[in-house]
Amino acid sequence: MGLNMDVDHVAFAGLRKFDGRRTRWLHAHEIGQIAGRAGRHLRDGTFGVTAEAEDLDVDLVEQVVEHRFDPVEAAEWRNARLDFDTLPDLLRSLTVTPQRSGLSLTAEALDETLLRRLIKDEEIARIGRSRGAVMRLWEACQLPDFQKTTLDEHARLAKDVFQALTGKRGRLTDDWMAPRFAFVDRDDGQIDQLSARLSAVRTLSYIANRPDWVHDAQGWRERTRALEDRLSDVLHERLTARFVDRRTTALMRALNVREDAFAGVAEDGEVTVEGQVVGQLEGVRFQLEKGSSALEDRTLRQAAVRAVTPEIARRLGRLGAEDDDAFAVLPDGAVLWRGVLTAQVQATPQGADPFAPSVRLLGDLGPTPARERAQRRIEAWLAAEAGRALRDLRRLRQAVESGALKGLPRGIAFRLIEAGGLIDRRDVERDLAALSQAERRTLRSFAVRVGVHSVWLPGLQKPRPRQFAQAFVAAPLIAATPDLIPAPVEPPSARLLSAHGLRLIDRWLAPVERLETMAELRVADATTRGRLSDQALAELGWSADQARQIIAALKTDRARRPDKPGAAPRPVKDSPFAALAALTEAPPPRANRRRPRRKTAC
Repeated sequence: MGLNMDVDHVAFAGLRKFDGRRTRWLHAHEIGQIAGRAGRHLRDGTFGVTAEAEDLDVDLVEQVVEHRFDPVEAAEWRNARLDFDTLPDLLRSLTVTPQRSGLSLTAEALDETLLRRLIKDEEIARIGRSRGAVMRLWEACQLPDFQKTTLDEHARLAKDVFQALTGKRGRLTDDWMAPRFAFVDRDDGQIDQLSARLSAVRTLSYIANRPDWVHDAQGWRERTRALEDRLSDVLHERLTARFVDRRTTALMRALNVREDAFAGVAEDGEVTVEGQVVGQLEGVRFQLEKGSSALEDRTLRQAAVRAVTPEIARRLGRLGAEDDDAFAVLPDGAVLWRGVLTAQVQATPQGADPFAPSVRLLGDLGPTPARERAQRRIEAWLAAEAGRALRDLRRLRQAVESGALKGLPRGIAFRLIEAGGLIDRRDVERDLAALSQAERRTLRSFAVRVGVHSVWLPGLQKPRPRQFAQAFVAAPLIAATPDLIPAPVEPPSARLLSAHGLRLIDRWLAPVERLETMAELRVADATTRGRLSDQALAELGWSADQARQIIAALKTDRARRPDKPGAAPRPVKDSPFAALAALTEAPPPRANRRRPRRKTAC
């Protein structure tokens, strides 16, 4: 890790390494660079191998000692004069070969790999049509991967940066930087966690040092630099305590920590080491109990991890091959496996797509491939469950995507899909008025109900679909009640309202069925002239003042609906559509004038 430790001898545990493409033998100059840490160029050090490594070749040792390394025969090169006119031109300029001996075209770097990956995205290709957008895309692709994440994750980060830079504000705002900074603004945890946070902070620091990228770049530079310094100091202390501090090493030996320490997992998930309970294994997540000291925590955790890792690997294997009946999801997004909390739905305030779900598997132990398979299994179950629980919404979505719905019904269906299955009728009043009888029957065949105040999918308002839809909205759950609920200060998203079967009316949240019941009661009692009788109020469970507020808020604006049922919308005065309507009006009927009869001579 680059620690400036005072060591006299370097022992190689292996002489092969993975260079990013393949596993190969270390070159002589690489062995010399690593072995040169002994003595730190202040005195002569020594180097050798451990018992598990192969012996160093005599000639190789001589090369390292005498600093006789193979000369560099060629240098890698890449064209610096890039063409940003179009995306194909940029790709072409990156593959220009050097026209000079001693230079060889470099292998495809990360930025070029990201570029080739991102331009396949239709949204990116649509935005990147101008020279400025192409330059911005290339800058985003050059974002360093300090965290050594997967290519997909790094590509998503580069895409987020590019979309922000080409958006309305043209900058990464505080709303973009603040949550990412808050996520890593902590200095607890183990060495690997601190190292990961430090890498993430370096990514943010790189972004903050681009004044043309970030709003308040100077402020974010200072904050990221301070956090990077703090994490570096804490990481150095933890590394020193583990590898250098002689007192800590002596204490570890005194505790007689053995590799074969007795540890096991009971049927109820209780984890014990040398007879002491050190934690609980719930599903695939291990929770360590706190010890009396940091040294005890570290010692017991090492033994506990050795005990639970094989069991977690077995559980992950079973989870990846589990039947659908073993899973369940709660309205708060918690995914249960055989009744145990195992994963969390990655929901958003605006509502994630239930037909393409993403989950976060709890815990951090177990082989990465097994964890990925388990995560994909849960996501596959959620997608299948969405098709069952949200069947009407899935059917409507398939009809829109396949082109089975056309014209005005397609537009209404699209609005329903975007909102999660419930919209205000006033938002589509003009389209509804223009529908033919055949088009209305088509909407009804897709289980779409057009009410007095709302257009919705009644099948989604049953308990099971509601609870399933709520799991994909990152917002506090709303208590299920037929009564009016005071609206929060921050207006809820359309997906959140749909998931609870509610409409935002003035300062109240009202169940969609209650609004339609209210409309029926007003029509049924003609003697009240549209007002609600005491009996109707009792049936609804509303007060007279609440009913007056709801009725006043639901009054339809004449500008949002045609003058007569079934009539075409009237164009706005002095608009281009009004002029077009005047040109297409039928000419007035011609008068039927009779020609005078000619007089003939007798």
